[in-house]
Amino acid sequence: MSTVAPDAEVREVVKRFGDGPPAVDGISFTVARGEFFSLLGPSGCGKTTTLRIIAGLETPTAGQVFVRGEEMGRRPPYRRPTNTVFQRPALFPHLSVADNIAFGLRVDGLSRREIRTRVAEVLELVDLAGYEHRRPHELSGGQQQRVSLARALVKRPAVLLLDEPLSALDLRLRVQMQELLQRVQAESGTTFVYVTHDQTEALAMSHRVAIMNRGRIEQLGPPEEIYGRPRTRFVATFVGDINIFDGTSDGNGCLLSDGLRLAVPGRGVATLVRPERVVVAPQLERRPGWNVLDAVVESTVFHGANVRYRLRLADGRIVVSERPNDGSSPIGVGESVQLGWDAKSAVMLEA
Repeated sequence: MSTVAPDAEVREVVKRFGDGPPAVDGISFTVARGEFFSLLGPSGCGKTTTLRIIAGLETPTAGQVFVRGEEMGRRPPYRRPTNTVFQRPALFPHLSVADNIAFGLRVDGLSRREIRTRVAEVLELVDLAGYEHRRPHELSGGQQQRVSLARALVKRPAVLLLDEPLSALDLRLRVQMQELLQRVQAESGTTFVYVTHDQTEALAMSHRVAIMNRGRIEQLGPPEEIYGRPRTRFVATFVGDINIFDGTSDGNGCLLSDGLRLAVPGRGVATLVRPERVVVAPQLERRPGWNVLDAVVESTVFHGANVRYRLRLADGRIVVSERPNDGSSPIGVGESVQLGWDAKSAVMLEA
């Protein structure tokens, strides 16, 4: 068994602002060395407050924070082995790229030779070699954020904290920066704790994701588990699209849901089916363990690689299906079809 302490540990942390409900409500988690760990949730769920507590920018009302086994207590941010990348780069406009990156090292009193070496290393790491003499106003938004990332990494923190650093960028730049962050994290081996409200971003980059809601962690695990086996209704609906059939289990592999008798993979109060698991065709073969329902196409949306269907059942309920674009013509609005899914591809909500 490994005896290496986690790079970060949050233990029963609570944070209150005034007399209202806690912004962070007794959460605990650990982040392993070299892990890309994300806190994901809607605005106001407590994820940024949690990050600021780790950074030392907020003092917890209760609980403890550890970095590499050392309790941080009331240690100020500049004395913690962490560094933070914020949503806005906040670069010094009068300094060059190299001087912006080197600023913290000069404050720490490192030698000129060591500073030059480290700055060159991180410029190479973030694909900005050759940009060292430029000023921030000569850079694009994505390049400025890369300088901000380099400035944080050059101090070689035990844990790098990132607070929605891509939210101000357009879609194309965000995708490029996601790929860069993944590569930088893997090549540097630095532990990342990343805050975002973007589900796609968190699932694409992280080793593990903690889903936060109302100051608590609803589910923590690898992206595949979060998406494929949500444990709560909030996680199921927040992370991607999903079809939910509420009902009552009969104990024999079926769920009774407002007149429908659905094959399900276990006991529970609802069965959850992702849109990509729902097949649509003019007519489907009825196979054991499959649910096949009659429906009418209410809308068809072309998404390039995929086609998204909204389908209305006879009782008025809507089911969403998303199918790969195979080059054929989409099924037209108003057409009668059948939709179906293998019960094994669904998930049961227990409570």
